[in-house]
Amino acid sequence: MDEVIDHEEQVATRAAWLYFVAGLTQAQIGKKLGLNRTRVNRLLAQARDQGLVQINITGRLASCVELEEKLRQRYDLEDAIVVPTPPEDELIPQVIATAAAAALSARLRDGMSVGVGWGRTLRLSIQSVPRRQLSRLSVVSLLGGLTRGSAMNPHETASHLADLVGAQCYYVAAPALTDTESTRDLLFAQPMLHEIFERGAKVDLAFLSVGELTPTCTMTRVGLVSRAEVDTLLAAGAVGDICAHWIDAEGRLVDHPLNSRVVALSPEKLKDIPCVVIASGGRTKSQALRGVMKGGMCDVVITDEQTAQSILAMDEP
Repeated sequence: MDEVIDHEEQVATRAAWLYFVAGLTQAQIGKKLGLNRTRVNRLLAQARDQGLVQINITGRLASCVELEEKLRQRYDLEDAIVVPTPPEDELIPQVIATAAAAALSARLRDGMSVGVGWGRTLRLSIQSVPRRQLSRLSVVSLLGGLTRGSAMNPHETASHLADLVGAQCYYVAAPALTDTESTRDLLFAQPMLHEIFERGAKVDLAFLSVGELTPTCTMTRVGLVSRAEVDTLLAAGAVGDICAHWIDAEGRLVDHPLNSRVVALSPEKLKDIPCVVIASGGRTKSQALRGVMKGGMCDVVITDEQTAQSILAMDEP
């Protein structure tokens, strides 16, 4: 590595992440880092005084920088952003979302078209995107909606981002999952939906997350997939989903009936989008995240340290 990162800055940056992003108390931070509270308080003051803490934390951790470089090289990525893993798993989406919001905001330009997926991490990310007006920007939802109310509804995610940047919003007026393949085909044949997915395939940037495959995953919680279907998906080799399509560890679509009932942009078409940003993390998502990178469906990945380490370990010689 060419750049030398000061040890004191490393500790101050990590303490700042845990305090300002993960929401830990100074006592909890002291216990995690092996420091007394006076030292933690001084580090947080140092982080503020040196400009490490702004809307986003600008200090870089050497361990994260190294993982970023490894991810970029191994999976031929445009960029990788790795953030410290908080001590509690439920905090992972929030710390990733903070970094993802900054990465998305930095890439938004006048005249762009942006495709948006769904999920908790994306919802939290968009909550952190600063409001500003951009001209001639459009936001396109890349999958159908949920048939019952949910804060993670794809329609809500897309419309919220569009509102923040003054964009025109296009969404899929159909469910994310149909009852049969023939119903799905009938919907895709409708001119209105055909136009939306044509628009979605031509976006300049796609902002997505991946879903894990567990009995309590998001898909089961919102009623799109049953517990029995989780078992059959696992048997078919699925490790998670991207745009509601189930993939295996190499990023290939699995042979399962659910994949023929999805009303969403095909993962294959993601490969033609100039920049696909995927924000996701947590041990249960490691295989799916690795799959989309191996499958060439990701240009920019935003994840946490432990997930990055887990992914890289899967491909060690």
